[in-house]
Amino acid sequence: MHRRAAEAAGLKWKPAVYTQIQTPKDGDEGLTVKGMCKLAQVSRAGHYRFRPESAGPDPDMALRDAIQRIAVDFPSYGWRRLTAALRRQKWAVNHERVYRWMRADDLLCLRKRKFVVTTDSDHGLPVYPTWRVPWCRPGSTSFGSPISPTSAWNWSSSTWR
Repeated sequence: MHRRAAEAAGLKWKPAVYTQIQTPKDGDEGLTVKGMCKLAQVSRAGHYRFRPESAGPDPDMALRDAIQRIAVDFPSYGWRRLTAALRRQKWAVNHERVYRWMRADDLLCLRKRKFVVTTDSDHGLPVYPTWRVPWCRPGSTSFGSPISPTSAWNWSSSTWR
């Protein structure tokens, strides 16, 4: 297929050329891939990199189905327990792959918060400072006033650097 013919047909010419090179033809026993790429003026590396779109079924579809079935049966299972369950069912599967499919299918468990903040700080009552920090104590001048909590302390002169 000529480049202009591919452009006129609305095709990208390189994939069309690579497809023609990969298609076995009768009487092409003398031409090698190197020779055909040279005649078509395309790189051989590009030919080997080119992967035609396959119209076949997704090879991971059975795995995704198994993941979804287990996730529906056990909604509290995370990717670790689900990977173990798949391995018990004789699936040779990596935990990263299970995590990727669970994230893609929105099957990851939502973590429950261990601590829910119930303190309402919007009130008119006085809020007392923390007394553990020496410079927050009222009337305490032994440590002076800090400039910032991350500053270095010069103990000899009791001043901040």
